[in-house]
Amino acid sequence: MCPCGFSVPKGTKCDCRQKAAVARQKANDGARGTAAERGYDKDWFRLRHHFLKAHPLCCVCGEKATHVDHIKSIREAPQLRLEPSNLRSMCGPCHSRRTARDQSQAWGKRIT
Repeated sequence: MCPCGFSVPKGTKCDCRQKAAVARQKANDGARGTAAERGYDKDWFRLRHHFLKAHPLCCVCGEKATHVDHIKSIREAPQLRLEPSNLRSMCGPCHSRRTARDQSQAWGKRIT
């Protein structure tokens, strides 16, 4: 039973909850800014491409790297945004774990 009063099958969401989730996501995306506004511009993508060519393996697990991670985030150290010594190559799963850990710590939660 949804708080709005409709009965929904277990494991599904009521339309009112789906619409609320979409609205929350749009608000979060709007507040976040575009990729370019967050520092991921043409210069970043050029550096990223060359960095992955020079460092093709994930620094964590050794698999093929598909992401370039900032050791100190752009928000934390914007002057290091295009500094190769502040970068490391990562595969998708390792980068996702790192991002989840960093974001949970920023929100006061701890993921190990």
